[in-house]
Amino acid sequence: MRRRGVVLSLAVVVSALAPVVAQAAEPRAVIELFTSQGCSSCPPADKLAGELMHDPSLIVMSLAIDYWDYLGWKDTLALSGHANRQRAYARMRGDREVYTPQVVVNGTVHVVGSDRAAIDAAIAQTSKQPGTLSLPVTMAVAGDTVTVTVPAAKSGETKGEIWLCPISTNVPVAISRGENTGHTITYHNVVRRWVKIGDWTGAARTLTVPLHEVGGNEIDSFAVVVQAGTKESPGNMLGAAVTSIH
Repeated sequence: MRRRGVVLSLAVVVSALAPVVAQAAEPRAVIELFTSQGCSSCPPADKLAGELMHDPSLIVMSLAIDYWDYLGWKDTLALSGHANRQRAYARMRGDREVYTPQVVVNGTVHVVGSDRAAIDAAIAQTSKQPGTLSLPVTMAVAGDTVTVTVPAAKSGETKGEIWLCPISTNVPVAISRGENTGHTITYHNVVRRWVKIGDWTGAARTLTVPLHEVGGNEIDSFAVVVQAGTKESPGNMLGAAVTSIH
């Protein structure tokens, strides 16, 4: 349901014996898919997200939005903050491109979420931007604690925010009204919350978060991103990691 040029009016089970650590491979891209259960154009993008999430060099996150709820189906996974984040990206790019399915790659380039070739091109484009994913962030879950480690800057960008995202890996939803009536669609790497755990100013940081504050029965993994700028003015992704808690 792509509507260009329209500005939206709406503003654990964890082993106690050893930590679960994020993969050591450095990510090539953070892919944010803005999607909706009420959007008939979104299912191909949701399916593609499920394919891309198996690439260990990609961190894929599904951000369900609520601005199509008026079409007849209330999105059961939506957070109002996701639409705010999508609009903030559009402001920073200087365009009016807020639509679904929309993918934002590494915080800077947007493409249609079902277009694999365009996503690949955006990954290549953003990889050339200074500072993008230059920080080898690590994350571990041990006992009742999530620990995130961000190294010191070597050069370039030295200011950003550190966000922890509790995630549900696969969520099937049976849709009984709206544009996708009668379909059961599985949503992949669904972001349940955005928890700011600190600021990054170029110095090395290690942050710990009690698992009970960010976990839940529906949570089976975490993503962490270090992003330039602020929540209201997000910039490029400086570092990211993901880990399962099972």
